[in-house]
Amino acid sequence: MKYRYLGNSGLLVSRICLGTMTFGMEGWGCDRSTAIAITNKFIEEGGNFIDTADMYSMGVAEEMLGEALADHRRDSLVVATKCWFRMDETLNAKGLSRKHIFEAVDASLRRLGCDYIDLLQVHGPDPFTPLEETLRALDDMVRSGKIRYVGCSNYFGWQIAKSNGLADRLGLPRFISGQHLYNLLRRDIEREILPACAAEGMGMLCWSPLAGGMLTGKYRGHEKPAAGSRVGLRAEIDLPRYWNKDNFQIIEKVVAVSEITGKTPAQVALTWLLHDRRVAAVAVGIRTLSQLEDSLEAGDWDLPDDLRQQLTDVVPFKPGYPHEWIELSWENISGMEEFKPWEIQKGTG
Repeated sequence: MKYRYLGNSGLLVSRICLGTMTFGMEGWGCDRSTAIAITNKFIEEGGNFIDTADMYSMGVAEEMLGEALADHRRDSLVVATKCWFRMDETLNAKGLSRKHIFEAVDASLRRLGCDYIDLLQVHGPDPFTPLEETLRALDDMVRSGKIRYVGCSNYFGWQIAKSNGLADRLGLPRFISGQHLYNLLRRDIEREILPACAAEGMGMLCWSPLAGGMLTGKYRGHEKPAAGSRVGLRAEIDLPRYWNKDNFQIIEKVVAVSEITGKTPAQVALTWLLHDRRVAAVAVGIRTLSQLEDSLEAGDWDLPDDLRQQLTDVVPFKPGYPHEWIELSWENISGMEEFKPWEIQKGTG
């Protein structure tokens, strides 16, 4: 297993992160004994980074993970969880208010059976709560010793920059990571979010790196997903997100590259992401031990540069405005310097 620092922090994490959204998930998840076996195997194989959330199976995933962690050295692991989603029907059991953050952290600690959380991530932006209130609550949690670091998930680029700017001004902990949807089929974050995280010294943790299983190649040639498959069960979410002609063209290329390299399509798709140094880790949702073994291979193997570029170019990504305007216009203010500014060099920003 290879390891990377999480942003500009001193936190070293395995580049394969065990995602636990499948733990206890009805329909397409795994049961308690399988979840514990997966966690044990992941740690035995050198994985140290585990990501969960309070809303995964409404706390059941954290409970299953906590049971598995009891058999391992807590200080050898980096355990991350999240808060934001509504957890019950009481008025304030949601969002990023001081009240909910305090209660969510305590509830997660109870379910995990831990004294502290390494990385608490706010699971989404809360337009109802002043940003300063959220950041001060997170600071209090850090000062109390209940959490070590803070990160965000599903934020806009401007929210990332504003949050860390306010944290700097107030002397509060900065976000060290962003967790966002990123895979070969959905590259939206390359426009603003990934550059914002890099500029802020934040590591990227990719969720859904296999596009809900689409990048394993198992849906090739299907007019629609099988009713019991993950995409079938989440059709209202995953069909608009992934099921289109361009994406199946990319999937065919992933399968072709897997045949060239002797690796599985999943391993190819994961290492396409990890080729980018701005990506700290990929959070892989595991349902079976065989899926885990497949994903762990990507913890050591790197996709060759030329094959990575071929995958990148199958369907050209269109960054849109203002990127297009800058590419057309920047030469108006350049030409005398020896080197181009890194911001407008292709493939680096």
